[in-house]
Amino acid sequence: MGMMQEFKDFAVKGNVMDLAVGVIIGAAFGKIVDSVVADLIMPVVGALFGKLDFSSLFVVLGTPPAGTAMTLDALKKAGVPVFAYGNFITVAVNFAILAFIIFMMVKQINRLKKAAPPPAPAPTAEDILLLREIRDNLKK
Repeated sequence: MGMMQEFKDFAVKGNVMDLAVGVIIGAAFGKIVDSVVADLIMPVVGALFGKLDFSSLFVVLGTPPAGTAMTLDALKKAGVPVFAYGNFITVAVNFAILAFIIFMMVKQINRLKKAAPPPAPAPTAEDILLLREIRDNLKK
């Protein structure tokens, strides 16, 4: 029974719950960033470089079976090895954007932490004040 109580104490601690909430929000945020990259940024980057869809950029490394369409999905379903560098470019841009956003968030949080006023010093205990008064009287 002691082990179950320890696990309960561990699971309901604030840090564990904060981590769980962070993971869930992070997963949702990751989907938003995926959408921003796939739907907004990559089409613009693709238009600048003359390709509309980076995910369709690949090099076939094997011989495809006869009648197989030369699309990335069809080649992968057929078991043909492909070097899908376009997908890597999309994921790398996604990572760079996500890392930049997190960097900016941490930077702003650190700035807010620095702006907080320093805590007021704790009031001096009465016995310390009395000892200081005695010391000062002895110096006279």
